[in-house]
Amino acid sequence: MMNYFAYGSNLSLKQMAKRVPSVKPRFPAILPNYTVVFTGFSRKWRGGTATLRYTPGAKAKGAIYEITAKELAVLDKHEDYPESRDRISVKVITQDDEFVDAVTYISRTQQESKPSQDYLAMIRQGYKDWRIR
Repeated sequence: MMNYFAYGSNLSLKQMAKRVPSVKPRFPAILPNYTVVFTGFSRKWRGGTATLRYTPGAKAKGAIYEITAKELAVLDKHEDYPESRDRISVKVITQDDEFVDAVTYISRTQQESKPSQDYLAMIRQGYKDWRIR
């Protein structure tokens, strides 16, 4: 078992249930020294998609799912790894100020672009699902 840090559309419990039905939602978390930005162009979403950018002092809000290696392989396909995204190891902070190891994805494209309203709505729903403010 391992932890996956979601910060974009995968925050949506409904989307993750469709993509990888067996994953276990765990808890909200913060990734220190990163911000969420939108880059590239997704045909599915008709706009940019979320990625992380190293930003000292910043905090990227997200959530942890517990996943198996088999589930990670399914997620790799959805995240277009290794073609356009890298999978990286990170340390996130829980609401109890504990550090937890996790994996997440980061786009190789750092050219910022505008996300679609549908994509932003999916992320907002994820924030509601996890009660992230």
